[in-house]
Parts: sequence; structure tokens; C-alpha cells
Amino acid sequence: MKGIICEEPNAFKQIEVEKPVPMEGEALIRIRRVGICGTDLHAFSGNQPYFTYPRILGHELSGVIESIGANPFGYKEGDQVSIIPYLECGTCVACRNGKTNCCTDMKVLGVHADGGMREWMAVPVDHLIKTEGLSLDEAAMIEPLSIGAHAVRRSRLREGENVLVIGAGPIGLGVMAFAKAEGARVFAMDLDAERLNFCQKWADVDGIVNAADQPIEKLMELTNGELPTVVLDATGNARSMMGAFDYAAHGGTLVYVGLVKSDLTFSDPDFHKKELTLMGSRNATREDFDKVLNTVKSGEVDLKPYITHRSSLDEMISDFDGWLKPESKVIKAIVEF
Repeated sequence: MKGIICEEPNAFKQIEVEKPVPMEGEALIRIRRVGICGTDLHAFSGNQPYFTYPRILGHELSGVIESIGANPFGYKEGDQVSIIPYLECGTCVACRNGKTNCCTDMKVLGVHADGGMREWMAVPVDHLIKTEGLSLDEAAMIEPLSIGAHAVRRSRLREGENVLVIGAGPIGLGVMAFAKAEGARVFAMDLDAERLNFCQKWADVDGIVNAADQPIEKLMELTNGELPTVVLDATGNARSMMGAFDYAAHGGTLVYVGLVKSDLTFSDPDFHKKELTLMGSRNATREDFDKVLNTVKSGEVDLKPYITHRSSLDEMISDFDGWLKPESKVIKAIVEF
């Protein structure tokens, strides 16, 4: 079967790999869609933490069950599914406390283990989600949207709160959408004016702030003189992440949704003066996947404008370099099989 492997930074290669034979408790999935995300872009560029080469990328996945044994979920051959790509151990302190998303021995498909950029893969049955009623495109987008849903749930934001989301990429957009769904007043910050306009149209944010144009002053205007009580940074940019402390209100919460391969520093006097709560948000849980599934099914989130570029498995390598360029205006690219 065909697959694409990232042999080393900046080097993709199409390969022939053996069709997997599922072990007990696994299903054979015919992969039909693979979303391209920041993790893939950073891995290709050599800037992704927790990553080793060579690696088959791809963790935003949808497909169809080709073969499956008896299982407690009632899944059967021919079912369309999304895949939860976080393979947890199930026994560590995090897993025992329901935090499978940050397992001490986490294996994320496409990062620590080979992912879905291939025609078939064997997946544990308990990491499948049936996506009847969704398109294959929508089913593949459940994973990136779940990252945003998890970050919002972790922030414990409340209805009516002023919330700032920094970074208008695919993950940041998901954060905005689910913060709005919780009834927050949501403001988007980015350097790209076109992305900010998209935030207004797609996520229905309450205001936009260009990070290059007196952002604190503009933010204070939008929030009647008070800084947001919740700030979520989805940039994966060290400068932005360190600067995010400046935007949080006294007694507020800052959540790092994006990940950067770098050390971060901040002013301890300012941190203590504000009595800030600083959080990391990693991956998502089945609870988040279920929430996103139901939200997309209900029509509350329209994914057609969210997916801006697509390619085939045969054309992906030649298209990928273009997706890295800002002028391509990619929001979300997807590979069709």
C-alpha cells in the first residue's frame, strides 16, 4: 500500500508499506481523509517537540472500518469513523485520574508512532468514534476541534466572561468557536488582518485586535477598560506566549494551547501581583471528541469554509511546500485518499 514518510526535516518520500494485520482489540481502517495541522508543519520543518525521524505523519483522521471483530461498541465493517490518535497506557497516575490526554507514556499517532498518511492502518477499537451523519471531511476535523474544546473546558470560563484568544490558526479558531458556544464574549488577536476578518465571519467573535497595533489599548476599548479574565494562546510562538501575561486581568487565567520547542520566561512580580493561574492544555479526551461530534452534527459549526485547501496522496508532497507559505492563505488543508 502507498504511504508518505517524513525521513528527516524538510524531506518527504512516498513509500510502499505492508498492509497492517490488526491484533486483538484492533480494527483495520481504510484511511480516507488526513488533515494537515501545525504539528505536521513543525515536524516537517524540524521544530516539533517529542518527535523522532523517520515518521509517517497524520493524526487528524477519518476512514471506514474494513475489518473488525466482536467489540463492546457495536462497531461493524463499513462504519465511518474518526480516530482518537492519543494512545495512552491506561495505568499511570494521569490515566487513573481521567487525564488520558497527558499520559506519562503517551504515544500520539503521527508523532511518537506512525500516523495515518497511508492507505490503511490498524487502530485500537476503543480509539474509534462512529461518525454517522458527518462527511468524511467533517469526521477528520473532529480531532483539531477537540483540542480547542478541551482548552475551553480546562479554562473553566463562564458565560459572559471576556475571553481573549491569541492566534487565528485552525486550533485558535476552534477555541473561539467553543468559547462562544459557552456564552463568553470572545475577542480574537492575530497579526494577519485577513485571518481576523475570518474570525468574525466564521467564529462570530465579539471583536478583533491586531497584535501589531496597540493591542492592549484596543483590547481595553473592547472590554470597557478591563482586561480579559481568560486568555488562551494558540500561537505556538514563544514571543506571543510570554507576552500573553500582559493581556490577562488581575485574578485571571492564562492557558497555553499552542506548544513551542523553547523555554518560556515571565515576570514573577507581575504574575504574583495579578495572582494569575497558568495552565497548559494538551490533546483532548473522548469527552471532548463527543462534544465536538454533537456540535458538528447539530450544524452549530460549519466546516466548509474552515477547509481551504485539499490534495491527493499522490500530490501531497508537491503541494506541502506551498502550504507553508503565508501567501497561500491556508486555514486547513486536507489530503483525500
